[in-house]
Amino acid sequence: MTLRIIFMGTPEFSVPTLRALAEAGHEIVATYTQPPRPGGRRGLDLTKSPVHQAAELLGIPVLTPANFKQPADRQSFRDFDADVAVVVAYGLLLPEEILTGTRYGCYNGHASLLPRWRGAAPIQRAIMAGDSETGMMVMKMDKGLDTGPVALTKCVTIGKAMTAGELHDRLMHVGAALMKEAMTKLETGELTLTPQPEEGVVYAAKITKDETRIDFTRSASDVHNHIRGLSPVPGAWFELEIAGRVERIKVLTSELADGTGEPGTVLDDTLTISCGEGAVRLTRLQRAGGKALAALEFLRGTPVAAGARVS
Repeated sequence: MTLRIIFMGTPEFSVPTLRALAEAGHEIVATYTQPPRPGGRRGLDLTKSPVHQAAELLGIPVLTPANFKQPADRQSFRDFDADVAVVVAYGLLLPEEILTGTRYGCYNGHASLLPRWRGAAPIQRAIMAGDSETGMMVMKMDKGLDTGPVALTKCVTIGKAMTAGELHDRLMHVGAALMKEAMTKLETGELTLTPQPEEGVVYAAKITKDETRIDFTRSASDVHNHIRGLSPVPGAWFELEIAGRVERIKVLTSELADGTGEPGTVLDDTLTISCGEGAVRLTRLQRAGGKALAALEFLRGTPVAAGARVS
């Protein structure tokens, strides 16, 4: 038999899982996603989420409640008479009536090795902390924040130069295959659940604007992890004076380098910057309103001499 599934997700990260479940032959009776948001150059057009667009291409009904506070929205969910709900980066808190609104409950695809990095930004936080490993987990949701029992796990190595964007793309496909496997096991009665350990809980708070600025007084390894953990969005940045004007420069990639000096000092003509301990070489940068450039190309249009200071 196949499962009657309600899929709940919003960003591009969720799309491979939706497609994998549909390709596996399950009946996706409805897709829930966040409402269209203002988009376009002037913000006047309403843009459907990536999941919304993918579901329409698959011919799946789409619902976009702002929340589940209205009794009618909760009843509509139950009326689908689904076996299970699959949740991947939906972005809304689910009340208990939704968590228990299908035969088997809600199963979430989460991008960390729980209980480490519960919360909103597990991919970025893992890299920013210098973790060498993360993964995808399928867990059965409960009322807590990513506290439910775990069904399946797939570990993924974090390369020393890997950015959050690269890890995101790797995990979204790992997660799709893992959720497909989980639903097959659920369908055959072979899915087992293991409570999360009580030790090792770490929360992955949402990334805020005030933590995106690069602090060169930190160690080179911390600065490097900060840069790649925020790449490509929202992007780590510093300020540099260019032609008498201070500009914000986004850094997309970097590497550890040799060198010492006052933190924030340019040490050579390849954009090696001294840190509180060691140095980093900035390898891909972007001026405000410009395109991302390799460091040598950036320097051709924006010369930065050794001895200059960034902050």
